[in-house]
Amino acid sequence: MDLWFSEVHTPDVKLSLRTAKQLYVGKSEWQDIEVLDTPAFGKILILNGHVLFSDADDFVYNEMTVHVPMAVHPNPKKVLVIGGGDGGVAQVLTLYPELEQIDIVEPDEMLVEVCREYFPDFAAGLDDPRVTIYYQNGLRFLRNCEDDYDIIINDATDPFGHTEGLFTKEFYGNSYRALKEDGIMIYQHGSPFFDEDESACRSMHRKVNQAFPISRVYQAHIPTSPAGYWLFGFASKKYHPVKDFDKKGWKKRQLFTEYYTANLHIGAFMLPKYVEDILEEEERKK
Repeated sequence: MDLWFSEVHTPDVKLSLRTAKQLYVGKSEWQDIEVLDTPAFGKILILNGHVLFSDADDFVYNEMTVHVPMAVHPNPKKVLVIGGGDGGVAQVLTLYPELEQIDIVEPDEMLVEVCREYFPDFAAGLDDPRVTIYYQNGLRFLRNCEDDYDIIINDATDPFGHTEGLFTKEFYGNSYRALKEDGIMIYQHGSPFFDEDESACRSMHRKVNQAFPISRVYQAHIPTSPAGYWLFGFASKKYHPVKDFDKKGWKKRQLFTEYYTANLHIGAFMLPKYVEDILEEEERKK
């Protein structure tokens, strides 16, 4: 008998994956956690019924989250990751020897342990000596930070449940204060293709655009995301993601990647017309 997992994207659309085996199921203080083994995508991590990532496509998300700001900021030393308990973002950050401190703020200790067991290649990033994990609420952590970080990455993907506070005006304002004078914030901007998700994208862009002088959006294609399409936000106090992109400097690193390239960096900011229209409408409300 075939076993299938389905994630509801809209009342009329589901993502369905044939499942070989349920590897783990549990409930933490914060969320339901499930790990499935699938023929098409390998192991997938599911939180509260939604796919967070899979073995097959998480490299896209992690590379686009990390390499974009690292290729723009000229001298990053300290990075803060809000969320990131799976270790995937940390794993890519550890490729940069100039980083001296990587702080991970993840409230769910059970999630970290599950990822260490079932996704050890990603979670290995958490064992780097430059990484410190703080098991606490991200918004509360930020309230005590000022002029501390070169880059902040909001690794929370959905503005619902216990992560809802990470998509508020207070969060973006606190992130601005926690960054140094030339700091960059990267955040998850969701997928605007379905009408049901468009309002969240609009809200995020409007709030960030009001908090930062530079606010741009870039894209990637992630098969397990809604419509296979995902947006990221780039907010900065000083640097423009394309005009200040150090293409030659990044290429000299000769880092191994599977998705990100120097050419893709520029192309990722070239958005479809309907997305540009959404963003420009919100920018006019500033």
